[in-house]
Amino acid sequence: MLPGETTWNGRLSVRVDSDPPQTFSAGFDLRGSAHTGELQLTSPLGNTLATVLWSPQGAELRQGQQVTTRNSLDQLTKELSGTSLPVTAMFGWLQGQASEDAHGWLADLTRQPEGRITARRTAPLPAAELRILFQP
Repeated sequence: MLPGETTWNGRLSVRVDSDPPQTFSAGFDLRGSAHTGELQLTSPLGNTLATVLWSPQGAELRQGQQVTTRNSLDQLTKELSGTSLPVTAMFGWLQGQASEDAHGWLADLTRQPEGRITARRTAPLPAAELRILFQP
């Protein structure tokens, strides 16, 4: 791990109030920084569902042998989930800090010391909610 990088793990769930509504939950391992990092999503049995890597050059999703590349992490997460997810903002939130990189997301950090974060976005539509459970 390089200086300034952190590692977090736990569970996350996302609900997007689209038509029809979309929900997703998985275990996660988040490494790196908002600038360059990796997010690995796992099933309840610990199997890797997907790995997302990002850097200033773009973002990449790896699912088994399939690789999807996009110009930005926001573009990639929006395409996958129907909304742009605040992956880079999660680094600050997990440390109990509000983030400027949240793109419309508002995080409730009152339970962060207990390892619980809820973030909501009402604009732009569709509205969405992200819940994070982690080891503080």
